[in-house]
Amino acid sequence: MRILKTWFFLCIFSFLCLAATPAADTNAENQVIQAALQPSALETNLQHLTDEIGGRVPGTLAMQHAIEWGVQALTAAGADSVHTEGFTIPNSWAEGATEMTATTSYEIGAKVGGTVLSVFRVRAVSVAWAPALAPAKHIPVADVGEGTEADFKKAGDISGKLLLVHTTVLKTWDDLSDEYTKAPPIIDQAVKGKAKAIAFMASREHDILYRFTNSGEGEIDQLPTVIVAREDGLRMARLLAAGRMVWADLSIPNQIGGPIRSANVIAEIKGSEKPDEFVILGAHLDSWELGTGALDDGCNAALVVDALRAIKAAGVTPRRTIRFILFSGEEEGLLGSRAYAVNHRFELDRAAGVIIYDEGTGKTTGFSVGGRKDVLDVAKQLIAPLAQFDVRELPLKMESGIDHFEFMLEGVPTFVAEQQEANYIENYHAVSDTYDKVDFAQLKKQVAEAAALSTGLANLPEKIGPRLTHDQIEQTMRETNGVELLKSEGIWDDWVSGKRGRQK
Repeated sequence: MRILKTWFFLCIFSFLCLAATPAADTNAENQVIQAALQPSALETNLQHLTDEIGGRVPGTLAMQHAIEWGVQALTAAGADSVHTEGFTIPNSWAEGATEMTATTSYEIGAKVGGTVLSVFRVRAVSVAWAPALAPAKHIPVADVGEGTEADFKKAGDISGKLLLVHTTVLKTWDDLSDEYTKAPPIIDQAVKGKAKAIAFMASREHDILYRFTNSGEGEIDQLPTVIVAREDGLRMARLLAAGRMVWADLSIPNQIGGPIRSANVIAEIKGSEKPDEFVILGAHLDSWELGTGALDDGCNAALVVDALRAIKAAGVTPRRTIRFILFSGEEEGLLGSRAYAVNHRFELDRAAGVIIYDEGTGKTTGFSVGGRKDVLDVAKQLIAPLAQFDVRELPLKMESGIDHFEFMLEGVPTFVAEQQEANYIENYHAVSDTYDKVDFAQLKKQVAEAAALSTGLANLPEKIGPRLTHDQIEQTMRETNGVELLKSEGIWDDWVSGKRGRQK
């Protein structure tokens, strides 16, 4: 009898626990998954965006055409409504024809006699949002190693010199993150030492050139800076190490202007029961222009469009509204998503989750949840239908550099697709980031994942979690990696002062 009573109470307790947990509508998720895997305009849409429109820097005609592409594609996918929302970027920027040559000298032998000058072309591109440099000749080149304090001390006087900085060949996500965090202190030391310019060796091999920026808010950087082909940079480094002098002729005719306008594209499927509450599925529409922005992030802009199509094709009407957003200005410092989060701060209490894809077409392993332990149990239910794609992980970590970031700082539950590196890192921001690099079989699976998770979040009886207060967000930061993250990004003081993130 005691065993039966114990069993009875356990059953009641389990029932009450399950009743207290919002249940995921896995049937709707599975319907959406099946619709997502069907043939669609995914490839055609992406080809139009990349091959035809091409690289998409805010302020350019290509970016304007991309915004029009977004409006048309989301409308054709069946959105209930589509509109754009503009925002301002502080400066316009475009690269001119950057040119660089290096000169060294060598002895040709005692019998022949004399010193010979050797001149060779250095393949280089300007770092984005870096200032221009008028044509300058015979700039002494100084090797500052990896740019540590010890390296600068060893280099001695750097005034008026072009600083050659060594880098690591990228293999992992951590390598890519390090490339961004290491650059600002190097630039600070170069400015302090009155260097003329900086040349970072490319972190990719085989003469692959690419673009990135050290600008965090669309501001113009402190010093003219180029990325030089790794092979050319190593050649100069070997000459300097052998005791040869190296001089550079360098011209960086960047075109810099005043504030420009860009826009985010927003589409909706209106919710049936709680239309004022909403889930966001997003990716960024802009890109650098050396390649055509296929992996970063055109493929996921096309994913957002196709996820909307799949939900509509499945005949599923979500309880909450789902917003499908193509952000602009991401490459200049997450400017579009930040503008959206700030401008919509008044309604973020009603946000039921933000899902972002921004890592090419490597296989998805899970979704990071921005330190939110409170969402884990229900999130496990929501991703259960995605086990067929081996999507199983829910890492707690906070992340930066992705369009969820400002929403995370506003206390909204966020879900960032965690993906394998695949071919993303070598082609990241590079001349080689083109349509042919996209794994469409994997991208279709990602459409299914994104559509299903969006639907699952939208269909929960109650939101997966509340919007956290300022103090709760900071406590979450302290329990995870958030404080160190914000300090490494240089925005901890902005968080503490209330300039960034939730105000109270």
